[in-house]
Amino acid sequence: MKTATFSFWLAASSLLISTAGMAQKDGDLTNFPKGATPQEIGKRVADRFIASPHPNFGRPVPPKVITYPETCAWYGALTFAKVTGDKTMAKQLADRFEPLFGAQDTLIPVPDHVDYTVFGAVPLELYQQTKDARYLKLGKGIADKQWGPPEGKRVIPASHEFYKRGYTWQTRLWIDDMFMITTVQSQATRATGDRSYIDKAANEMILYLDSLQKPNGLFYHAPNAPFFWGRGNGWMAAGMSELLRSVPKDNPNRPRIMAAYKNMMASLLKYQAEDGMWRQLIDDPTSWPETSCTGMFTFAMITGVKEGWLDKKTYGPAARKAWLKLITYIDANADISEVCEGTNMKNDHQYYLDRKRLVGDMHGQAPVLWCATALLRK
Repeated sequence: MKTATFSFWLAASSLLISTAGMAQKDGDLTNFPKGATPQEIGKRVADRFIASPHPNFGRPVPPKVITYPETCAWYGALTFAKVTGDKTMAKQLADRFEPLFGAQDTLIPVPDHVDYTVFGAVPLELYQQTKDARYLKLGKGIADKQWGPPEGKRVIPASHEFYKRGYTWQTRLWIDDMFMITTVQSQATRATGDRSYIDKAANEMILYLDSLQKPNGLFYHAPNAPFFWGRGNGWMAAGMSELLRSVPKDNPNRPRIMAAYKNMMASLLKYQAEDGMWRQLIDDPTSWPETSCTGMFTFAMITGVKEGWLDKKTYGPAARKAWLKLITYIDANADISEVCEGTNMKNDHQYYLDRKRLVGDMHGQAPVLWCATALLRK
């Protein structure tokens, strides 16, 4: 009896391994082993977000305003709740926002910088899910400020020059901006139906492509920071994906953005490690595997495959392998490790290599939620 049971277990295990291997080879983005499904992972990470106080870049004191990593994770949790139809989770995420309409309204960032303006993506998503006009008023106001005349303490001479040329006065030509700007403006179009928001964002994207993308498809962090920093490139990959999901087909900038996106994805394929990860400095094989950039690149590839922009047989296996490796960095608390700390721009190769590696930081939690959502989108 024991021999028969062992033989049955061995046969079943062999079949499971064979099936998983076939799925990996074929780039199946719909079937995953138990414990690795986007439903399970997304629920764990979203619940962890809901239970967490407002973070402050790892500091022990509460933040003065909602930080952009929290915004990105909040947005990811909301999209996950929507795609799974989890009404309880959606309510919990809305409840987290409610104090911002009252005693905690000072936590709403003043939209005078891209890292603060991206916050508008959250109320705009809440409006799409609830139709509560309070969210629309707040989110639309924030998106509008991005295209208004320069104002506030962060205005510099370049702000006026960019504004005169038809760009947002918040332009600074860091690749991070191409998630911060495109996400809130894509959300404004999705919430209002007014395409002027996303059309302006697409025009802004062209400026960044012309300024920062290199012939190999990757991006310098900034004109005077000539390094292919992982998460910076991740912001660009995710930002192009968010923009392309909603930018109208007749937008004249769409073909140029799509070509840049495909060029980047092709380059990322070459730099993906054998285990599925990407590195802190993408082209430096001595740098460490980093989870936030891996999550962002995975999201971009999943989105491309699902939307039909990328060849499934080529990019499906890469996205699947990346997801399955990425989630091994998530611990029992639903915190992901090996997350690069918040990083300013610097013309110093070693500066990027020496960044701290954090656990549970929202820079890393957010892309996991984006990936889970993208895997579940039809």
